Amino acid sequence: MSRISLPSSIARSHLSFHCASAHRLFSTSSPSEKQAKITTTMGQSTWSRSLSQRFNPAGISLFAGVAAKHPHLALPHISVPDIRWIDWAELERLGFRGVVFDKDNTITAPYSLSLWPSLSHSFQQCRASFPGKIAVFSNSAGLRQYDPDGLEARALEDAIEGIHVIRHEVKKPSGTAEDIEKYFGCSASLLVMVGDRHFTDVVYGNINGFLTICTEPLTLSGETFIVKEVRKLENLLVNRWSQQGLKPLRHNLLSEIKQCVKPPSL
Repeated sequence: MSRISLPSSIARSHLSFHCASAHRLFSTSSPSEKQAKITTTMGQSTWSRSLSQRFNPAGISLFAGVAAKHPHLALPHISVPDIRWIDWAELERLGFRGVVFDKDNTITAPYSLSLWPSLSHSFQQCRASFPGKIAVFSNSAGLRQYDPDGLEARALEDAIEGIHVIRHEVKKPSGTAEDIEKYFGCSASLLVMVGDRHFTDVVYGNINGFLTICTEPLTLSGETFIVKEVRKLENLLVNRWSQQGLKPLRHNLLSEIKQCVKPPSL
């Protein structure tokens, strides 16, 4: 499955809205000074991300275009409660070569750097099936607009063994998969995108040719009011389209959804 070409009216929304970078670490700083700067920078980054969730012009434009003309882009190939339901070994057997996770509410609580505890076993299974081929592609950690020095990206890599955080310029759902494909050394059609947001993770994944898996949010605690309301709208629209018989895009490596879904191990 190749990348989907959108009409120019929607493609124009693939523009990034950047804030200036203001935080830098200096090699002459003492360890305590560096740690203080890391803490300060990550706190400011969290504030910036929270503000951005209230106003994301490119995302709003693409949201409107998808909802009006291309609703199938918001439908994932696979829907599961959380990643424990994913059969990682089967995905590898089918020919997929790597996994790309969203961060907030997919594998961590919002703004947290720690893997959600109940996902630990499934994440270990994912690492076993895709050793050295797991990445995070987030609108927080690694996004240069909010993590200009990569401090949060490195902190996440240190906190969760076996992941690489993709550094990138453009927020999902806008942008291409170029940075991801460069890291994995293969087409996005051979990769799995896992996230909790239909109009962010799923739309981005489908536009760029990934196999898309949508999870339910791990927790609503810590999410801003606007994110909660947008999530309700996303779910309302997706449920309506599904009831109307709309189907997800076809992926060449997946013939049956049940191939890759299994009850969590007890």
